Amino acid sequence: MIKFLNKHLEDIFIIPLIIGMSVLIFVQVVMRYVFSASLTWSEELARYLFIWLVYFSVSYTAKREKHIRIDAALMLFPKKTRPYVELLSEILIFLLSIFIVVTSVTVVHKIQLSGQHSPALGLPMYLVYSAPLIGFILTSFRTLQTIAKKVKNLNGEVEEA
Repeated sequence: MIKFLNKHLEDIFIIPLIIGMSVLIFVQVVMRYVFSASLTWSEELARYLFIWLVYFSVSYTAKREKHIRIDAALMLFPKKTRPYVELLSEILIFLLSIFIVVTSVTVVHKIQLSGQHSPALGLPMYLVYSAPLIGFILTSFRTLQTIAKKVKNLNGEVEEA
């Protein structure tokens, strides 16, 4: 079960979010152009689903080591130092993730205390503002996994599949 979650945790959230968002937007388009009516809440919900999708995708890209970086800049370093530069970049990503987690805790707490709700759905807004918190907690975890793997590779240990 742990292996399955380690491999597919983000997928469990990303796939339903994409499907839900796509269906919701499709229904809204059909309602608007075929029935000349509009759902008052659909755009707001689609926006919130998209926000959550983005933050789960950040974790997914960290897991796959596909986050934005400039490979051409890496090639400027001598071959022997490249693994250390990659490790340093992962450490910087981890530190940024932790900073965002800490900042997000403060923001979510303030929004929760304010009692703010979304206009159309009436959702507590702290649920929406929790997306960066959850996403970057997962990103921090995935980045730590990558750091551990890179340290093992630097030490000459064989990587497990």
